[in-house]
Amino acid sequence: MTTEPTDAQLLAAHVGGDDRAFAILMERHADRLWSIAIRVMNRPEDAADALQDAMISAFRRAADFRGDAAVTTWLHRIVLNACFDRLRRIKVRAAEPLPEDTERSLRFASATDDPETAAVRSALAGEVIAALQRIGPDQRAALVLVDLEGYSMDQAARILGCAPGTVKSRCSRGRARLAVLLQHLNEGD
Repeated sequence: MTTEPTDAQLLAAHVGGDDRAFAILMERHADRLWSIAIRVMNRPEDAADALQDAMISAFRRAADFRGDAAVTTWLHRIVLNACFDRLRRIKVRAAEPLPEDTERSLRFASATDDPETAAVRSALAGEVIAALQRIGPDQRAALVLVDLEGYSMDQAARILGCAPGTVKSRCSRGRARLAVLLQHLNEGD
């Protein structure tokens, strides 16, 4: 019985010259890295570009990995940095189109929902994603990691390279800003 190599072993094998190790590592984490990129960038094209930049950066900087954190934490941080770099370059505007997989990216719709409920949830997901694009990238990244990806404050802090208290305050400020931006959704109740 053969066991799968760990992420750290794959990264070390890549640094040691194994041509396939990095591809295996990326395949293992592709869905989660894409999820982070699409939620931060909002547009699939920008997310794909940021993710490609991140993979190139991780490929080139693999030898610099110190092992202070998990390989996944290191990869998530590289993806977030690539997203932030791209956001700074393109100065994302709030009027950009929503991603095609809005429902899936926010986990609102369920396969068991009736069409009317699915339509309402889809519209709600679109509103939330549009509002997320109107808050700052630091707050957005913290909210994506904690509220959408399910990371703890400590895990998100390691990924973002800041203190857990900073993540907590970014989430708090981001949620407060989202509450204002989405206030109109409660006015009909």
